[in-house]
Amino acid sequence: MPMWSQINLQDANSPIMEQLIFFHDKTMIILISITTLILIMLNKMILNKKINRFLMENQKIEIIWTVIPAIILILIALPSLRILYMMDEIKSPTITIKAIGHQWYWSYEYSDFKNIEFESYMKPTNEIMKNEFRLLETDNHIVLPMNNQIRILVTASDVLHSWTIPSLGIKIDAIPGRLNQGLIFMNRPGIMYGQCSEICGTNHSFMPITLESVTTKQFVNWLKNY
Repeated sequence: MPMWSQINLQDANSPIMEQLIFFHDKTMIILISITTLILIMLNKMILNKKINRFLMENQKIEIIWTVIPAIILILIALPSLRILYMMDEIKSPTITIKAIGHQWYWSYEYSDFKNIEFESYMKPTNEIMKNEFRLLETDNHIVLPMNNQIRILVTASDVLHSWTIPSLGIKIDAIPGRLNQGLIFMNRPGIMYGQCSEICGTNHSFMPITLESVTTKQFVNWLKNY
């Protein structure tokens, strides 16, 4: 795997994650530009021999180096707030599912359909197929249709957990006695992986999440055959 792909964000499979990647790239450009400018100015100041011992103040430059950082912070804050509101916006979901965190596995309930409940455990290493990932593959996948507004309700039965899939830009805390909700919208079919992102105990790193994005027709067939 190339080094660049290891330090980059995962490929986006949702509009929210696309916006997060755009925001990340924009912010990094601003930070790199500021750092480069400061290093150049520092280099100039260290290497030149000019000095003015009578220079006590310069109001013009003080105003400039106060106003410009304020404008830069506003340019970073506004897109950030916009994405935060987009992540909380859930309008007319097609399907609602419920994810429950346990020590140390996940269970799922499809609230809109009868008798669709299952538990999802990590696959042992000796059962992993060639096209599957160690410590990320589960025995039961979450199957959801792409191009649909899907609401997920997340809670926990024992301790704090966190339901996270990076390629969807979703991370929801699972808190006992509380329901948190989030939005899932997938652009294309495929299998996406995540893990519990809360340090929930000794087997914290062994409760993965596997979500399978399918077409609506395939999802209906899965429901019929379940």
